[in-house]
Amino acid sequence: MSALICGSYAYDTIMVFEDRFKNHILPDQVHILNVSFLAPRMRREFGGCAGNIAYNLKLLGGDPLPMATVGSDFGPYFDWMEKCSIDRRHLRVVEGSYTGQAFITTDLDDNQITAFHPGAMGESHLNRVADAAGVTLGIVSPDGRQGMLEHATQFAAAGIPFMFDPGQGLPLFDGDALRHFVDQATWLALNDYESKLLMERTGWSLAELAEQVEALIITRGGEGSVVYAAGEQIDIPAVPAETVADPTGCGDAYRAGLLYGLMNDLDWSTTGRIAALIGAIKVAHPGTQNHSFEVAEFQARFKQVFGYGY
Repeated sequence: MSALICGSYAYDTIMVFEDRFKNHILPDQVHILNVSFLAPRMRREFGGCAGNIAYNLKLLGGDPLPMATVGSDFGPYFDWMEKCSIDRRHLRVVEGSYTGQAFITTDLDDNQITAFHPGAMGESHLNRVADAAGVTLGIVSPDGRQGMLEHATQFAAAGIPFMFDPGQGLPLFDGDALRHFVDQATWLALNDYESKLLMERTGWSLAELAEQVEALIITRGGEGSVVYAAGEQIDIPAVPAETVADPTGCGDAYRAGLLYGLMNDLDWSTTGRIAALIGAIKVAHPGTQNHSFEVAEFQARFKQVFGYGY
């Protein structure tokens, strides 16, 4: 059973400014702002929503099939995917473009200044769901705007159940477009803030959103998550992380857990707990793809945390 993961691939360049931005920005001079921050520490990470979801789903023992557009600088990421045994056949290289790039500078107060270049991501509509054979379910995650619109329509036309995960792409769409996404989707995954924004833009209440899909999943950080399915509310407890190193990518890890549960016909209570556990494992590691485990290790930890196996 394969999951087609439509979304972004990106490089995350993370720099640390060993001071505080507020010490170097004059509030009364922001209209002529011209600042430079020395960042002696820097790391480059593999990222992007589709990349992160595929990585985590593979760790769980699933069969991810990512679909994305990438730039001519993607070589090191291709090598990483091969090392991780992740299928690369539906990644289209857009020559002359860069892979999506996030440049993030963090200060000692954990404030961040980020610049994002979408690059090849803007051509994601060049890929078509029909190009992937043997797909049993999918996900539309943050990507180029036109690509998200077309991939949702293509999933629906092909009769392939899919999860709509708008994430940081949600502000790209007005109420009509978002209502159409929800109408087509089988499942809907949001964080708490996104759920409020979606309700505001669609004019639908939480109950009305839940009625449109087979399951509505809302994550609430340290307060856990909740699944609304078949008229029931299923509360999923948060799993305490061993340490909080970096929350970036936790939502993607969680969604990989959801896909794994769906691919294996697990109930929502177990599916949500798998998602919560892999999210907690991710948060204990810097970057989005630096954690690893064997399937047996994960299953043993699941049983230890929740008192039963799956």
